[in-house]
Amino acid sequence: MPEETPTQTETACGYVAIVGAPNAGKSTLLNQLVGAKISIVSSKVQTTRARITGIGMEGQTQLVYVDTPGIFAPKRRLDRAMVQAAWSGIDDADVILLVVDAARGFDQETRDILKNLDGRKVPAVLALNKVDKVAREKLLGLTQALNDAFPFAATFMIAASNGDGCKDLLRDLVARMPKGPWLYPEDQLSDAPMRFLAAEITREKLFNAMRQELPYALTVETENWKDQKNGSARIDQVIFVEREGQKKIVIGEGGAMLKKVGAAARQEMEKQFERRVHLFLFVKVRGDWGDDPERYEAMGLEFPKK
Repeated sequence: MPEETPTQTETACGYVAIVGAPNAGKSTLLNQLVGAKISIVSSKVQTTRARITGIGMEGQTQLVYVDTPGIFAPKRRLDRAMVQAAWSGIDDADVILLVVDAARGFDQETRDILKNLDGRKVPAVLALNKVDKVAREKLLGLTQALNDAFPFAATFMIAASNGDGCKDLLRDLVARMPKGPWLYPEDQLSDAPMRFLAAEITREKLFNAMRQELPYALTVETENWKDQKNGSARIDQVIFVEREGQKKIVIGEGGAMLKKVGAAARQEMEKQFERRVHLFLFVKVRGDWGDDPERYEAMGLEFPKK
């Protein structure tokens, strides 16, 4: 009988905290590393509000990724809650993965992040993202500048949108995971409740459909999820906005915008949850939702007292 090799029995598991400035591509990278869409993606900044956990398997290694909101200078209460969630996401990490938009370069937001990373004992890996949009000469200089500013354990040049360089990055992260049992079942992709993921899907469709600042003035909550006898799900969601005029925009002429958003969200939910979905959207005006602790709890954020 052949001897059992260590690779057949020895498992590893660890946390990877993904941090970076807004719109650096953190959510796109998370989805690429997990191999499924876990976190919503938009071209607009500050799309991710709460910490989203994605779970990836690579051989005998389980990687628990924590996608954090972009780190920026907060102005509103919601901003402060998002930045607080981002920094608290690295407290128990085994590796910090800093994602930098190579096209944007070594900006002030990235400098501020590096100051806060300084002195932490957790190894930090640098992922220069969107390198397909930058000349090679500029990339070399940017890489040098970032590594001169901070002692990264490793540096990778990637394009998260198409996966270029992500396999090399993944191999490095796997090698850094501590030995130990898996924390989640092998086939689980996230620890977020399906009600939360459903609300995030609708919010993504609203972000992509709405212009300018309106997406930042709304939030989505799943009020009811009912499993039907035929295997489908009825999902009732409320879109909270701050003013009556915003409600009219979200609904659209003759309900056109709400129908468009609802159809796109339903299609994605059916793909994600692998079942028929009956989605019902309602729009309500709540001017103080940004100062309502219950709304923060629904978003998975801690309510800042100040």
